[in-house]
Amino acid sequence: MLDTLFSFFRTGGIDNFFHCEKCGCCYSNVLKDSHHCVERAMHHNCPVCFEYLFDSTMDISVLHCGHTIHLECLNEMRVHHHFSCPVCSRSACDMTDAWQKLDQEVAATPMPEFYQKKMVWILCNDCGAKSSVRFHVLAQKCPGCSSYNTRETRGGPAIAACSRV
Repeated sequence: MLDTLFSFFRTGGIDNFFHCEKCGCCYSNVLKDSHHCVERAMHHNCPVCFEYLFDSTMDISVLHCGHTIHLECLNEMRVHHHFSCPVCSRSACDMTDAWQKLDQEVAATPMPEFYQKKMVWILCNDCGAKSSVRFHVLAQKCPGCSSYNTRETRGGPAIAACSRV
């Protein structure tokens, strides 16, 4: 998954870097045509360890969403199976293979009759779409971008039964 992220190192010759006016930082020339700019992205604390990124001498990664994080902190997140940006919740890497495996698991897990017609509203953390989808106990898939990086916004799975005392 490391190859799907952009890493940069702020040491080396001036010919190896470019300055982004919007971000206010210097980046490796490797990122010049693919840099997703977030204004002043380096002028924040790492969202994991809270070290100020602009002064940091540690390697830093730019996630697909444009947020920045220490490479070491990103690797630690992966060890704990956390694959979304800690700032905006977008997927931090290409999750296509994981979504395909989840498709298979959802297809192999039939829902009890009580839940088969249950609909819930979701928000996709990757594309921002709000959708009404069929509830599944494993996960809800975004009909717009096919991501499972979603969260329910209303219409939970069941209401607990109450008894009158």
